[in-house]
Amino acid sequence: MTSMTLKGIAMALSLVGSSMAMAANDGQARVSELLGSSTEYRDTWQSVIKSEERVPDWIINLSGVSPQQMSAVPEDGDNYLVGPLCETAESCKSGRLLVAFSMDKEDAYALYVQVPAGLPADKSPTRHATYRFLGKPDEGMQLMLMEQLKKDPDWY
Repeated sequence: MTSMTLKGIAMALSLVGSSMAMAANDGQARVSELLGSSTEYRDTWQSVIKSEERVPDWIINLSGVSPQQMSAVPEDGDNYLVGPLCETAESCKSGRLLVAFSMDKEDAYALYVQVPAGLPADKSPTRHATYRFLGKPDEGMQLMLMEQLKKDPDWY
């Protein structure tokens, strides 16, 4: 009887552990991890940036810092995995990238936002920022990326 109970406990712990592992990977991705996680992400991103000029290496390689996890965001009937990326944690206020990948990993778009370095805290970054869209997003995608930017508490 004891061995049956121990087997049951072991099986239950195994199921809980695998469920936790699946939950940890379900929508918990960060932009900085995407290119290493799938060749589809890498190929799609390369097609986005191949025609772009003067793009920093951290954007080309999506190798910066992801301050938060990506989330599913609807746009025109489709869901996109959307998240932010900065070159470093300290540079997020002066330069950030918002990336959106379609769930099938076939399309990607981004919004590159730059604010002059050293902008005083009392100056609104929205008034001094430059915005550059990557991947030729349509108007709806541009609006969605801008909305995601506005959700940042440091963006006013």
